[in-house]
Amino acid sequence: MTSKHWTLVGGAVACLITLFPFITVQAAPWLSPGDLRARHAVQKLADRGHLNRAVTTWPMMWGSVDSGLDRRGAASDVSSVAPALAYLRFEREAQASPGIRAEFRLAGTTDPVFLRGFAASPREQGMVSGSLEWQGDAWAASVQPTYSVNPEDDEDIRLDGSYLAGTAANWVFAVGAIDRWWGPGWQSSLILSNNARPVPAVWLNRKHAGAPETSWLQWLGPWQLTVYGGKLERERAVADAKLIGIRLTFRPIEGLDIGLSRSLMIGGKGRPENVSTLWNALIGRDNGQAGQQDDPGNQLGSIDVRYGFPIGEQSMSLYGQMMGEDEAGAFPARKSWLFGADMTSQLFSSDQQWFVEYTNTLADDFLGDAMPNITYDHSIYRSGYRHYGRNMAASIDGDAEAFTVGAYNFFGDGRNLGASLSYANLNIDGGTRVVVTDDNLFYAVLKSNQKVAIANIRYGQPLFAGWLDLSAQLADKKLELIGGEKDQWSMGAQWRYRF
Repeated sequence: MTSKHWTLVGGAVACLITLFPFITVQAAPWLSPGDLRARHAVQKLADRGHLNRAVTTWPMMWGSVDSGLDRRGAASDVSSVAPALAYLRFEREAQASPGIRAEFRLAGTTDPVFLRGFAASPREQGMVSGSLEWQGDAWAASVQPTYSVNPEDDEDIRLDGSYLAGTAANWVFAVGAIDRWWGPGWQSSLILSNNARPVPAVWLNRKHAGAPETSWLQWLGPWQLTVYGGKLERERAVADAKLIGIRLTFRPIEGLDIGLSRSLMIGGKGRPENVSTLWNALIGRDNGQAGQQDDPGNQLGSIDVRYGFPIGEQSMSLYGQMMGEDEAGAFPARKSWLFGADMTSQLFSSDQQWFVEYTNTLADDFLGDAMPNITYDHSIYRSGYRHYGRNMAASIDGDAEAFTVGAYNFFGDGRNLGASLSYANLNIDGGTRVVVTDDNLFYAVLKSNQKVAIANIRYGQPLFAGWLDLSAQLADKKLELIGGEKDQWSMGAQWRYRF
């Protein structure tokens, strides 16, 4: 780009940064998982030292983005971060301004894909939905009714994405069903992802994820805490089981994000749900220590680390995640692992995001003796760590490994293009402990050991005053799942219009 071009861009960004402090941050708006360009933007700003916030917990509060942004630093780095800042401003004005707004969405696919990553894809063959959202000074609400055609879970009508949220001091309290992504991976999260439909829950989290004011805790740096409690579906081996999630992220030094997560499945039909049960689960007194009938529940624990840093005018990060199905010595045991790296570039007047990632969900396979039929399964909660037939963490499910390379190109005019290629060894030992209690529910769990190569491509552009996303997935063979056969190829489209 020419110096004249960057002079014009610099002036626009200076205006953008001047306006940022005066945009009111309301009760509930957040950056949701699924928006690849938004994730690229916040990561690049953070990795280049302009956004002092952890970037591994999604949704990410707009208030946290605003309070952590170094405007002067970003203004001096205009040639690198101008597109990122411009996109965040655009989305913030659309999502975080006070008042009433609406959106209409139409989506469909020839076959819902098996392999899902951070990017949003149609969950059903056909979906028509709308949303009506209101935001005030301390409260926000959204109702998002959806009608689904040939749904895999036999639920034609759903309210996924709906919420009611309010603020008190620096805390957001809310109830609803929203997508989440916990961890640094682009293709997988070992603890919680948007692979399954969101679980209806109540939750709280910090609005501004700044550093503690207490002097002896300032070493934590900026920190975020999210706690939620929800109820799983009735059509499972233990009906109406409860799910509790806790995640703490902190940033002790610039560029280093550390995340600690736990997910507890307790209660349900025929299972204890009292205070002592919850306490025993929280302190890790399970794994058969009290006898199977008194075992309080099924839980996962994970630790993830991401370190991002600038390289010239670009950025790069190295990341990893470890998840344990059980506990030993107050530390996760029977471990699964994820490792990856990502980086940015600017070529042909566009921004690019690259990543490479390896995931292994066969317990203790990476460092130890492999233990199949452990990860995401349980002797009591025999429907496993799944919601309406899909894993709530990695889409490859348990006893699998996958290697993925991917790239996304963000054009200067707003369009985007992405592609990834994965090679996966699924259900390595060929067995399964899953109990299916409803024949109308499609279980995305492999019947046997299958090795597969899967290519994904996606493209987005404006259309009819709205936005069109196209996606395609191609595998080298059909996948045999408990719920049925998956086609070798799938094509999907989603169009949305904001009022």
